[in-house]
Amino acid sequence: MKTDTSYRLHRSMGYQLTLTARMQERRLDEQLKTIGLTRITWCILLAVLNEGLPNPSDIARFVGIDRTATSRALRQMEADGMIRRTTGKGDGRTTLVVVTDKGYDMHRQATPMARDNADHWLGKLTDAETLEFCRLMAKLRADEDASLKRL
Repeated sequence: MKTDTSYRLHRSMGYQLTLTARMQERRLDEQLKTIGLTRITWCILLAVLNEGLPNPSDIARFVGIDRTATSRALRQMEADGMIRRTTGKGDGRTTLVVVTDKGYDMHRQATPMARDNADHWLGKLTDAETLEFCRLMAKLRADEDASLKRL
């Protein structure tokens, strides 16, 4: 029986993307873990504090995870004292996310960590390569379902 050996793992775009993404994630995860954050909780803090998105649906869309994963993360963040959830004024059906003092402090500590991680990886590329890389990644994601269960 003849075996098709034409597919080469190390030449696979998927393998290369996954390997690089996991390395980048691990480096950031290790730093965030020291202050009690995950990538998802960090992204939620960014959504609320940096982007001004207090609504869980908007947070989910911004982070790129589904609503269920967002709700689960918000419950954990609330239990950990990073956020509190309130109802919207005039509409009791609307949930708003408010960052607590502890959440602000974690954001303050995590920002240099995220910058350091980004600088580490961006330092390996020229400005032109970075722009091209981002353009190509956006092109690959175009017309794809962007809602993930986890980051």
